[in-house]
Amino acid sequence: MAKKKQQQLSTAEAHTLITEKRAALREFRFQINGGKVKNMKAGRELKKGIARILTNLHAPKAAI
Repeated sequence: MAKKKQQQLSTAEAHTLITEKRAALREFRFQINGGKVKNMKAGRELKKGIARILTNLHAPKAAI
């Protein structure tokens, strides 16, 4: 997701996106244990995406 688009998300949209990405990460971890994953980089990208959204979500609070 583009940086500008992430910054324009409402709080509710950000929380739903985080929930979706965390579910995808959980599924990815199950697939690793099952030996079905070919692209190990996908898990890293999911974690970074979650961190970026959380950073944008909490940035206004940190500026105060």
